Amino acid sequence: MRLQRFLARAGVTSRRQAETLITNGQVTVNGTVATLGSSVDPLRDVVLVDGQRVKMADTVTWLVLNKPAGVVTTRTDPQGRDTVFDLVPNVAGLTYVGRLDYMTDGVLVMTTDGRAAHLLTHPSREVSRTYEAVVQGAAMQALDQLQKGVELDDSTVYVDAAHVDKLGRSKWLLSLTLHEGRNREVRRLCEAVGLSVDKLTRVKFGPVGLGDLPSGQWRPLTPVELRGLAIRGGVSQ
Repeated sequence: MRLQRFLARAGVTSRRQAETLITNGQVTVNGTVATLGSSVDPLRDVVLVDGQRVKMADTVTWLVLNKPAGVVTTRTDPQGRDTVFDLVPNVAGLTYVGRLDYMTDGVLVMTTDGRAAHLLTHPSREVSRTYEAVVQGAAMQALDQLQKGVELDDSTVYVDAAHVDKLGRSKWLLSLTLHEGRNREVRRLCEAVGLSVDKLTRVKFGPVGLGDLPSGQWRPLTPVELRGLAIRGGVSQ
C-alpha cells in the first residue's frame, strides 16, 4: 500500500496532505525517513508521524459532535484552549469532516476514515451544509442579495436555500444552505451583505443533524446517516 494512502486510511490526514508530511520529512518507516512513492505493509511496518506511531484502525468510527462555541477544531492548541478532541472518545486516527471556527457551534462529523473525510469536504461532492445565524441589519435586503449571489474571493457564491424569521426589533434568524465550506464562509457572506452575526450554528451536514443532542455531547452516526453520506462517495460503513 502506498504510504500516503495508508496515512489517509488511518485517519491521520488527507492523501494530499500526507504527501506534504512525507516531503517535509515528518514520516518515518521502520526508523528511516520516508520518501514519496514509498510503500508499506500495514501489518508489519512501523510508521511514525512526528514521532507518534500510526496504525490502521480495525473498524471505522463515525460520530457527530455538537460542538460548543469557544472550542477549537484542531487536535492541539498552542494557546491551551479546549479542543473538539477533549469532548470525544480517544480513538486512534479520529479526524473531523469540515472545520467549524472557534465561535461557531453545532454539527461536527468526525471519523477515522481520512479518505472519506477528504472526499466529503471536496467541492466536487457538493455536500450540503445548513446554518442558522442570529443576525442584525437589513435582513430582507440582505436575503435578496444572498439569493442573487455574493462575490467572495474573486468568485460568486450562490446559496442553495435561504430565508429569515424576525426574532425582535433588530434581530433576525437567518437560515442558509450551501454546498461548499470555504473558510468562515457564512460569516463573510453576512458581512458582505451588511449583516452582523451574533451567533452561528451549523445545524446539518449532509444528512446529519443535531436532533436533541446537547451541546458538548456526541453520538454515533445512524445507519441512515451513513447511507446518506455514502451517496457522496468514499464512506466506509
